Amino acid sequence: MATEVIAPRRSRLVTQLLLVCGGAVLLNLLMRAAEDGLPSTAPEAASPAGRGLGEWALWILGDTNEAQFYKTSLGGIGLLLFAAAAHYAARRRLRARGFDIAYGTGLWPWLLAAAGLSLLLSNLLWGWTLAPDLWQPTFVPFVSVAPSVVLVYGAGWRVALTAAGLGTVLTTPVSILVVEHFCTPLDLPAVIGNVTGMWVGALLAFLICRGLPWMTLPPPPPEGPAGEGVDAEPDPVPERPAEGGDGLPKWWLPRRALADFSEAQFYGNEWASLGLVGGAVLAWAVNTTGPAYGSGVFPDLLTAQILTAVLGVWLWAGEWRRHGWYPTFVPVVSFAPAAVIVMEGGWPVILFAAVTGAAAGPPLARAIAARLPADFHPFIGSVMSMTVITTIGVPVLKLLDSAGLV
Repeated sequence: MATEVIAPRRSRLVTQLLLVCGGAVLLNLLMRAAEDGLPSTAPEAASPAGRGLGEWALWILGDTNEAQFYKTSLGGIGLLLFAAAAHYAARRRLRARGFDIAYGTGLWPWLLAAAGLSLLLSNLLWGWTLAPDLWQPTFVPFVSVAPSVVLVYGAGWRVALTAAGLGTVLTTPVSILVVEHFCTPLDLPAVIGNVTGMWVGALLAFLICRGLPWMTLPPPPPEGPAGEGVDAEPDPVPERPAEGGDGLPKWWLPRRALADFSEAQFYGNEWASLGLVGGAVLAWAVNTTGPAYGSGVFPDLLTAQILTAVLGVWLWAGEWRRHGWYPTFVPVVSFAPAAVIVMEGGWPVILFAAVTGAAAGPPLARAIAARLPADFHPFIGSVMSMTVITTIGVPVLKLLDSAGLV
């Protein structure tokens, strides 16, 4: 059973909240000031179709961080390298390891194997749908069915191969269909189709797993009920001294907000997130129109994500205490970045998306997850919540914009 993460009253976290929010604003101003002096090259066609092995490799590396709307190979390299370092640190119980990667399960290598294989199969099986001017969500199995099945069913090649196959066959085609036949005609962000494919594919996958004789649930931990570990994290850093008598390590709020950046990959670790964000910022410095699909709003997108993450963790600190884990990452990888891209950035959009996303997304995700069967990973609630808040939030923003209110 995971040890309860004790969160103090929100009032005790205000100083940390203000520091992070101020830092996010300063970072945005600095990036905007530096933008004119950095290279800016129009992005090439957003597809590796008809190109060589190198282009496919870069595309796949970009897929590893497309859930964060970055879609950059440098972000993917940073994510994977720093995640591997975080896993090593967790295995060695190093003090600087941060939140134990993959919720302290020790399954990160199997999680990566299943997700990586599913990503490769998705590109091989559905790559024919790509064209030089046509993007497709080939990344979706990497952050949905494949890793979640491993977290529920445990280690082993049978589990990993089954998870990879189910993710490839069930998730990608649903996302493609929803993007093409729902999002595009209604002028809605493609993320709605992406996350819809994730939860539809996951529901089908976990139903199928029940009928597969080699897919058996591991025994529950002796300290608690089955499945508790998939919806809770262990004590973030048990050896660290508590701060202010609250039972928290120092700077829990910004560390937890940073960890949320890699939560979509089921890593939930500060180092993995640092590699991810650092790689994306480096890609932006190399070419300011590189990350975020060439939209040119990466500074605003990153600012919105930082503000959303820290506001969400601050607002729901009490839920972190009660449940041990809480889906505060939901708007960070859905409504907030989608709103910035659709509305082309700006402070009104950043603030509206951060506040409303942080307030609405996590409790809806938790409410859905709490009603799922024990052998269905609770991430399904998270991606369902992403579908809802983005489908409602983006049209509302457009209405406000047309009325001159944002």
